[in-house]
Amino acid sequence: MTDRSSDDPTVAVPQVPVEDLAVDANADRLRDRAADLPSGVDLAVFPEYALTGFVADERLREAALSRDVARARLESVAETAGSAVVAGYAERDGDAERDGDAVYNATAYVPPGGSSEDGGGEFSAYRKRHLWDDEAEWVEPGGDRVIVETPAGPTGLLTCYDLNFVAESAWFAERAVDALVVVGAWPADHVANWRLLVRARALDGVRWTVGAGRTGTAGGARPAEAATYAGNSLVVRPDGAVAAELGREPATLTATLDRDTLSAQRDLVGAVDDI
Repeated sequence: MTDRSSDDPTVAVPQVPVEDLAVDANADRLRDRAADLPSGVDLAVFPEYALTGFVADERLREAALSRDVARARLESVAETAGSAVVAGYAERDGDAERDGDAVYNATAYVPPGGSSEDGGGEFSAYRKRHLWDDEAEWVEPGGDRVIVETPAGPTGLLTCYDLNFVAESAWFAERAVDALVVVGAWPADHVANWRLLVRARALDGVRWTVGAGRTGTAGGARPAEAATYAGNSLVVRPDGAVAAELGREPATLTATLDRDTLSAQRDLVGAVDDI
């Protein structure tokens, strides 16, 4: 893979539907979309639970993956893409045969091409700290916040409802991350809040922010639990302006995270230096 570390990084958000509980089908979909990415992409971001889907019942435990298994699946996606990858999945601590293992809502970062030898940091996974509604009945909250070294520079990882908590944004601002990546499965009825919060997190931390939203409808839920997802993936500039965005349709968003734009906005605002 070509070393583009000195260039402005290009991010792609393949906005995809997810089939709940269907790991093989989802992995195939992610690889297919990775294969269709335009050339020159440095970081591809897929939505929350992209690999496993989510349901609020006992079936989630059956679909949840160990970190090693999820890593192997996502390294295959990164290798296909020829770029770094961020994607969400349901993660379990141990062997799938052990019913007592906790399940987490995890977001993984995989380095370019699936190997740290290509540059762009090491594999890492973040476990969602703030759980939404009945998710909390089946998923344990994570503990540690995570910063990863990506082609976009030091990058914070957040998942969906984490957006609502200003303390999360402030923690990353104190560490002056260059970018924030948020994977989501936001309800379509509340899409305005999703857009507002992604923009706010870019502005209050003075950084590029990438929001990757799931689209489509719940694929494995019981009929009474069916949900429609917002999509509306977007990339927001460090001044809070939207650089690029999608609607609800499956599509791929691409944007360049200009380093001069980041530097100029930080010089203008000074907020990161004043923390």
